[in-house]
Parts: sequence; structure tokens; C-alpha cells
Amino acid sequence: MHRCYHGNEIHSADANFSNPLCLSAASHLSPMMATPSPPPLLDPEVIAERFGFYDYVVFIAMLVFSAVIGIFFAAKGVYKSQNDYLMAGRSLTCWPVALSLTASFMSAVTVLGTPAEIYRFGVAFSLFVFAYTIMVLMSAEVFLPVYYRLHIISTYEYLELRYNKKMRLLGTVMFMILTILYTGIVIYSPSLALSQVTGFQLWGSVISTGIVCTFYCTLGGLKAVVWTDVFQFILMISGFLAVIFRTLVIKGGFTAIMDDARHGGRLRLWDFNLSPLQRHTVWTVTIGGSFTWLGIYGVNQSQVQRYLACKSRLHAKLSLYLNLMGLCLTLSSAVFSGLSMYSIYKDCDPWTSGFVAAPDQLMPYFVLEILGDYPGVPGLFVAGTYSGTLSTVSSSINALAAVTIEDLIRPHFKMSDTSMSWISIAMNLLFGAVCLAMAGVASKMGGLLQAALSIFGILGGPLLGIFSLGMLLPFANPTGAFSGLMCGFIITLWVGFGAIKYPPSRDKTLPLHLSTAGCRKYNGYSHHAINYYCAYYTCSKIFSSGVLVLAVLSVL
Repeated sequence: MHRCYHGNEIHSADANFSNPLCLSAASHLSPMMATPSPPPLLDPEVIAERFGFYDYVVFIAMLVFSAVIGIFFAAKGVYKSQNDYLMAGRSLTCWPVALSLTASFMSAVTVLGTPAEIYRFGVAFSLFVFAYTIMVLMSAEVFLPVYYRLHIISTYEYLELRYNKKMRLLGTVMFMILTILYTGIVIYSPSLALSQVTGFQLWGSVISTGIVCTFYCTLGGLKAVVWTDVFQFILMISGFLAVIFRTLVIKGGFTAIMDDARHGGRLRLWDFNLSPLQRHTVWTVTIGGSFTWLGIYGVNQSQVQRYLACKSRLHAKLSLYLNLMGLCLTLSSAVFSGLSMYSIYKDCDPWTSGFVAAPDQLMPYFVLEILGDYPGVPGLFVAGTYSGTLSTVSSSINALAAVTIEDLIRPHFKMSDTSMSWISIAMNLLFGAVCLAMAGVASKMGGLLQAALSIFGILGGPLLGIFSLGMLLPFANPTGAFSGLMCGFIITLWVGFGAIKYPPSRDKTLPLHLSTAGCRKYNGYSHHAINYYCAYYTCSKIFSSGVLVLAVLSVL
């Protein structure tokens, strides 16, 4: 028996599509259903063989060039002091920082996950552009002026200045836990998806990514991280553009792709449903997404450290506003890649027909199918995908080193600036090894993987709450902040793990119509992977707003 989607239901059908519901679901594809049109799909074994020698060359070249950037800045002696090493001497301009900010949290999960999300659920996800706008405005006009005026390196130093030392220590520990967990998953999960489709060696890519990332972070400090992010951002966008241009050639233009998307129900954008159980609505994406991204850009050391390294407050603000353009470019590229994928696979879905095992494998499968005849181009996409991983991991390693030095070592040990520089280098090496080890742990976590990723939201939301409380409410005190933080943590822990233990009902998670009517073979195998967006996004959209209320009540 096999399955086909019709509306919000899944129906069984035999191999010759005798079920009338299955026939009606695909009837718009051809006036005669007796002989379905030939499928576009290739067997997974054939697809894997399309990733060849030149593709590996492109991938290795990306790693080598990233390492060379680290060597270049090390040779220039940019880390004569700790300020030079961790903050690039506070001499960066807005453009490289803007692209670095964009690349840092546009990880490989984004490159693989967003097009698959659009392919299955339509363009409602693109409403995140409003969340990005709100986030940038708040970060630039509320958070940045406070940090820049204090001239701090660690974001969590603010918590001591505003509350007390215990709050600073608590914030630092929470950040370190969530960053190490998230970074390990970011290294492992995309590597697994790519290896299953392309045949790319899983642990070879994981280890090489971790080693190269640690190498250029350690040698070149923040300056190397920022300029490598610029290079990697260009690679990510190039991978998307290769997919889009090739699809435009295949389909004969932009209009054909949009017509397919409209007929497939993928262009429904404005959903004002107030139900929090709806996957994507104007309210959940705009409000929830704003708090999610504000938790990253407003208080997360990985991002804040970059715009504080700018040479002036004006450049720091400009970096955030220019970063908004980068976020919109990345989002629009990913959205149109998802629509392109639907236009090609509207008659034969690789996921429900069993050609790929999980949604996050759709994009690499698609790339190898339409670009596999062009040596090196699939390698460009894979390099762009891993660039997302490298940019995220390098930002995390550098940030972990910074908070360890500033929040855990400097307050307790009096050392010269030169000694601190060498300790900073050692911390980069240490956290590079820790994050790589965490990737190994992630491979053994199985069903616990989503729980681990949820910790990003469980800890990140309360952190945003205590920072916002301190900046927006002058009468807030340490006791109230701590009470609000603990209340927020307990509630978000309950929400986060409750969502895992009691997942949404099947009718709430079904994708839009996915046809298999044009497939030559259909093996009935389908496996739903973890939705990495949901683990973080669902948690964060609920608790980030709630923790502020809790903290205020605690003060009163």
C-alpha cells in the first residue's frame, strides 16, 4: 500500500493509483490519468554518484581559503592585546560586520530547512521579514546604545553593573550551556542530512569543519572570524542563486514557477488566525519571531560582540541596519529556492514517495538532480551549506572564549594583557574541541536531540527577559530580576519539554498537498525528521514575552 496527500488527509492507494481520492488529487496534472507523465526523480544511488571529484575540490577549496584568512590575520599580528584579539581593536567598519552578523546565525540548518519549509507549507514563513525589522530596530535603538556606552566586551558584564555579580555569573553559565549544545547540533545535523543524500563522508566533514573553524578562530581572532563570515556569506548566496537560475532555465521563467506555486496553494501569505496552534500566522511569526531574533541580536554574545567591535557607534548601528538587508536577501533566496523546488516536484514529491528519508534532505537531493551534470556546482552548494555551519561555529567559539575570559577569569585573576591574549587563544582551542565533541554526543542523542535544541529557547528567553527588564524598567532590582528569571525558566522548561512529550496532533502538522501521481516508483517509506525550527521557535515565541511580565510582577 502507498499513500498520497489530499487536502489535510493522507489516503492509501495501490501502485496504479486506483483510489479515486488519489486520482482526484492529481487530476490537474494531466487530462489523461491512465498514463502519468514521466517522473523527474532519480534513484538515491544515482543521485549520490553525481557528487564527484570536482565537487570535493570546491568543498576543500572553501576550507583551505577559510584557513588562509586566519593565517593572514595571524601574520599581521592582530592580537598584540586582548582587545585586538577578542574585539578586533574595535576598528571594524559596518559592511563586513553586517555580513558577518547575517552569516553567523544563518546556519546550515537555515540553508537546508527554510527551502524545505516553503516547499511543504508555503510562503507564510517569509513573514519573518517583519520580525527581522522589529528586531533590528530594537537592537540598534535600545540595546546597542547601552552596551556601547559601557565599553564592555562581555554582554553579561552588564548584568553585574545593573544587578550584581551573581546575576552576571548566572547569565554567563546559561549562555555557555545553550551555545555549546546548539553549536554541536549545528555541526552534526546538516552533515548527516548531506551525507545521506550526497554520499559525502559524514565524520570526515564534521571533523574537518570543526578543525578548520577552530584553526582560523584561534589564529586570527575576531577579525579573521568576521572576514571569513563575509566569504562564507557570499558562498551561501551563490549556492541559492545557482539553484534559482537553473530552475528558471528549466521552467522557462519566473512566471511558470509562480503559477505552479499558486496552483499548489504555496502563495498563501496572510493568515490572521489567533490560534497559537497554527503553524505560521501573522501573529506567531511577527511577535514570536521578533522575540526569538531579539534574543539573538540583543543579548547573545555571539552577535553583540560583533557590532561592539565597530570603530564608532554610527558604524555599529549601520552594521545592524545593513544586516537587515542581508537577512532579507537570504530569506528571499531561500523562499524562492523552496518555490523552485516545488515547481519541479509538484507531480512527484521525493519525500512522500520515499526518494529521501526526511525533509532536510530535499534541498541537497534537488541540487544534485538539477545541477549534477555541471561539475563543481553541487560542490558550490555543499560548500555554501557548510559555510553556514562554519560561520555559526566560529562565532560561538569566539564568543565562548570572550565570556570565559571576561566573566570567569579576569574578575578573579590579575594578569597582564599579553597573558590574557594567550589565554584567549587557549580558550578558542578548548571550546573548538568541546563543540566538536558535542557534535559526537549529538550523533548519539537520537530522540533527545530535539530536547537539547529546545534548551536554546528555554534558556535564551529568560536571558532576554532580564536584560530587557534592566534596560526598560529603572525600578527593577536584583531580587525581582532573579525571581523573574527563575519563574521564566520553570515555565519555559515546562512549555519546551511539554511540547516534546505531547506533540501537536497530526492534522496540525500535515503539509500542503504533495503529489506522487507522476512517480514511476513509490516505496511507501516516509520518515519525519526533527523540525529544528519548531524546537527553538515554538518555545521562544511563548516565553520571551511572558518572562517580562513575570519579572515585573516579581519586582512589584
